[in-house]
Amino acid sequence: MRLEKVISDALKYADDDSYILSLMVSKRSNELAEGAEPLIKVDKNKVKLTDIALMEIAQGAVQLDKIVDA
Repeated sequence: MRLEKVISDALKYADDDSYILSLMVSKRSNELAEGAEPLIKVDKNKVKLTDIALMEIAQGAVQLDKIVDA
């Protein structure tokens, strides 16, 4: 999937706010770096953690309320 499409899809889950999306990606990529397992099917060793986080958000696997409450 093209990066532009992934970002467009992810923005829908971030109230169409790129600042909120960047915070969500940052928080989730830190969780992945600390050992959390990806919520989507992807090889963690071949894909950047920020890309995994962005794809998770775009697919609805990571929600804004879970990021804010954590």
